[in-house]
Amino acid sequence: MNTRKSAKPRVSRGYPSDVSDEEWALVTPYLTLMTEDAPQREYPLHTIFNALHWIVRAGAPWRMMPKYLPPWQTVYQQTQRWHAAGVFEQIVHDLCAVLRFVEGRNEQPTAAIFDSRTLQSTPESGERAGYDGAKRRNGSKVHMAVDTLGLLLALHVSPADQQDRSQVEELARKVQEVTGESVELAYVDQGYSGAQAAEAAAGHGIELEVVKLTEAKRGFVLLPRRWVVERSFGWLARFRRLARDYERLPETLAGMNVLAFLIVMLCRLVDIITSGRTNA
Repeated sequence: MNTRKSAKPRVSRGYPSDVSDEEWALVTPYLTLMTEDAPQREYPLHTIFNALHWIVRAGAPWRMMPKYLPPWQTVYQQTQRWHAAGVFEQIVHDLCAVLRFVEGRNEQPTAAIFDSRTLQSTPESGERAGYDGAKRRNGSKVHMAVDTLGLLLALHVSPADQQDRSQVEELARKVQEVTGESVELAYVDQGYSGAQAAEAAAGHGIELEVVKLTEAKRGFVLLPRRWVVERSFGWLARFRRLARDYERLPETLAGMNVLAFLIVMLCRLVDIITSGRTNA
């Protein structure tokens, strides 16, 4: 006779990375792809989302998920569903509009900053990696567009051997798609110089303005406009999962970067709401 008791769902005892009740209330409508009480749902979505936060913050492998969080397979599968549905991108888009409104800006930006960051490859991602001669690093590039507040507009991933200027077409297309073609100007570094990049951006109604180092550098100074995207890269440095490219699929790497921005922007909005601060 089998006397084993049926396994009970494990309950998270709380980690510093857990989302607050206020943060959870804001994102729940986006994350609920089926009803919360659906019979096939074994673990609460809140707990699964907390587990995903822990992964991107701590940078641990999926299979090292702490025992007080749901099984890694459950969290991974739900994460892939959210990625496929574009949930994180939609949350980031709406958070960007709200934060811009709070700061007294138009909901859709007219200017952006383009840049990329190279992530060292790992055994998981090495098969799709490329060599970045400038950074002397084998890995992947995350090409990113942010607004003048440093908030994410769009991104995509390529092998690190792809030149920044060759990715302007895809980045500009995504930016105009999410902003309703409101962006007219993009600030870039000298890696985006040349007719090819300018024509690619112009095809989507965006003018590239190259901020040259020789014109801006007088000792140590911040590059005009360009420092904003560097600060955004600094925000991502808080997430150990993004220290290297640990993902087998480029889509998963892109999704993890979007999730990191989601966490930063969500925290900022909740802080503004709870403090009652607004510039609008």
